[in-house]
Amino acid sequence: MSRTALVEATRGDRPLDLVIRGGQLLNVYTGEVYPADIGIYGDRVALVDRNGELGISAAHELDARGMIAIPGLIDTPIYGEGEHADAFKAKLGESVLFPRRLGVSEEFASLALELITNSYINAQDIRIDGGIRMPPK
Repeated sequence: MSRTALVEATRGDRPLDLVIRGGQLLNVYTGEVYPADIGIYGDRVALVDRNGELGISAAHELDARGMIAIPGLIDTPIYGEGEHADAFKAKLGESVLFPRRLGVSEEFASLALELITNSYINAQDIRIDGGIRMPPK
């Protein structure tokens, strides 16, 4: 997937593949929990629609009512690129129990697809964080 296609999906110029709708999202930086729909394009989170303000839609939807999305340490462009970013990500990965690395977007996407296609899964909290437990602020 190209970065251009992801940006187009984020802007609404290209359709999303999946919306995880009606759940809540934990902001791991502030500790705040708020209602949010999560838009997925390909194997990436394209956007977060806080409080449903954007009214995003997709070909497939996953009902997340009663659930909280709690992102683990997933390797995304937010960490930057280059030698310093790689060193920072390696240091973060040391705190992950197994495997000792950050997660990758394909692992998150794989879980999302399983949740959509497996009709026997219901009302579960599923951690995708390599066993990391961050201390409170």
